[in-house]
Amino acid sequence: MAELAIEPRHRSAGQALYWGGGLLVLSLAVFAINLCGLLTPPGDALRQVMAEDMLLPRLVVSLLSGAGLGLAGVLFQQVLRNPLAEPGTLGVFAGAKCAVVVATLWLPGLLVLGWDVIALAGGGAAMAIVLLIAWRSDFSPLSLILAGLVVSLCLGALGSTLMMVNFDAVNDLYVWEAGSLVQNNWQVAVSLATRFAIVLFLTVLLTRRLELLDLEDAGARGLGVSLVTTRLFAIVVAVAISASVAGFVGLIGFIGLAGPAIARQAGARRLRDRLWAGPLIAAALLTITDQTLFLLSDGMEIPAGAVCAFLAAPMLLWLLRSFKGDQHETVSLATAERSPLTYPAVLSRLALSFVLLLAVAAVALTLGRTPDGWHLAVGSDFTELLHWRLPRVGAAAAAGLMFALAGVIMQKLTGNALASPELLGVSSGAGLLLVVASFFLPAVDRGTMMLLSCAGAFTALVILLWLGRRTAFRSEHLLLSGVALGSIMAAMLTYLTSLGDPRILRVLAWLSGSISSVTLRETVLMSLGALVALCLVPLTARWLLILPLGGAVSGSLGVPERHSRVALLSLTAALTGTATIVVGPLSFVGLMAPHLARMSGFRTPVVQTFAAGILGAILMVSADWIGRTIAFPWQVPAGLVSTILGGAFFAALLVRR
Repeated sequence: MAELAIEPRHRSAGQALYWGGGLLVLSLAVFAINLCGLLTPPGDALRQVMAEDMLLPRLVVSLLSGAGLGLAGVLFQQVLRNPLAEPGTLGVFAGAKCAVVVATLWLPGLLVLGWDVIALAGGGAAMAIVLLIAWRSDFSPLSLILAGLVVSLCLGALGSTLMMVNFDAVNDLYVWEAGSLVQNNWQVAVSLATRFAIVLFLTVLLTRRLELLDLEDAGARGLGVSLVTTRLFAIVVAVAISASVAGFVGLIGFIGLAGPAIARQAGARRLRDRLWAGPLIAAALLTITDQTLFLLSDGMEIPAGAVCAFLAAPMLLWLLRSFKGDQHETVSLATAERSPLTYPAVLSRLALSFVLLLAVAAVALTLGRTPDGWHLAVGSDFTELLHWRLPRVGAAAAAGLMFALAGVIMQKLTGNALASPELLGVSSGAGLLLVVASFFLPAVDRGTMMLLSCAGAFTALVILLWLGRRTAFRSEHLLLSGVALGSIMAAMLTYLTSLGDPRILRVLAWLSGSISSVTLRETVLMSLGALVALCLVPLTARWLLILPLGGAVSGSLGVPERHSRVALLSLTAALTGTATIVVGPLSFVGLMAPHLARMSGFRTPVVQTFAAGILGAILMVSADWIGRTIAFPWQVPAGLVSTILGGAFFAALLVRR
């Protein structure tokens, strides 16, 4: 596996200083405007207090927070040899969020230790999980990014669901999650300054050893460097400062990536140059954002963290255009493949899978929990409960089948075994348009929502493939494009939740993958759509077989590449958009089902697609039943259950690579 690398332009390190200095001057200029506004007219005691105890601490906190995240990004990137590593993409923020939510709900006594301590424990635990998953692959860049992405998605989904279920109890956490830099005294500024100074001192002590990590491992060991100790100590330092920032001011995503990336592009190639340029640029970026929001908000508080993430996502997409490496590099997470199945074996296994689906559906329709314990519904009980359970089971099966079909088509379309609607941001594109429509458009029916969702998925797919074609759909590019698209939706959602609007509850319930509100009519429509998609699959068999071979081969074999891709894109967008309406943007079924089908011996496109569809339906029906019974009388959304199961499955695949 080739390492990720960014090819810097031929610039000197001094130009990184100009970048950082220029941005810092700009941020201080905006601060000066805000300060003059508060001190005009002179002699106003209240405005004087606001300037001294609100605006000045806010400036210091924004500078320290940005510098701390930038420093953490540089350390992560150096130790892991991955210029795309930062606290957000490695699961630190998601772990911090879960820890703070759990402590607030069930362990309030721990809050006396401070949110920063709790965030440090959660972020450290999440980072440890990421390292354990990527350990067997020698911490390769792709494995680390995948592990971090999976841990972030799973822990983020868990934290969001806990916040949704306990909306009133954790209402204050929504502002914290958005990354608010509002201050009313100097306490946070002093605490952050103390911790940043300690971390900076430790980094200076580590600098020489970290520079030797640029050598091959054998060369570094020959010079007396303990690789394990150096990497572990640097990771602890990076987690400590990033989790401290998260605990004090909230989750500010992508600043830890943007600062070091801009410094590298500006010419800071050596570690020593990046260690000052990266934090300086990150601090200036965050301060510019926060001070500009203060200037333009006219008294309404807009969390800087959400806006920074929203602005930094296009920067991440821009950085993808600068990567170098093997243009034909792809990846497969499948285990060692078996010999192809014979035709009778294919039919028998498909029949067995279908019987298993019927059995799982029967269990979901008949077996459940009541206040008196487990209950098997038969006779009149079954008839009475069928009205409630049948729509859920049917919708879950149809959504799982649609996500699975979309996953197979995307993997064949890109020739990449990591492609799926959830990982590549296609589901997030569908969700983004729905979130916007829920707040800024009049109330619409479910049919209109499905059209909007399909339009969002199609737009995300077009952007994804446009970026991916430049590098033959390399796994890193596809995954990080998905990260960027997902971050845009997360930033929008974070900002909206911080407003406290009650309409966000409906959006949060949908994003978590709750099927409880689906109706029989909607289930019938979804089932018909799934059947139509299954009927269309045999018509695309030749395309799915030839397109992964590349454009030149496809053209020579008479496959109209452009028309076939557009048709498959449209089908994938329709499947993803419709399924996203029911189970939310995260489920991992689109990734799990195709791999399970391949590992079961189904290889040819049509057979694999049918098998994946059945397995996807089984997975989603099982997830809905588990969510309905595991925490009775409360219900855990099916999307969350399938995300956790899918995350565990994906982590197992990474470990077995």
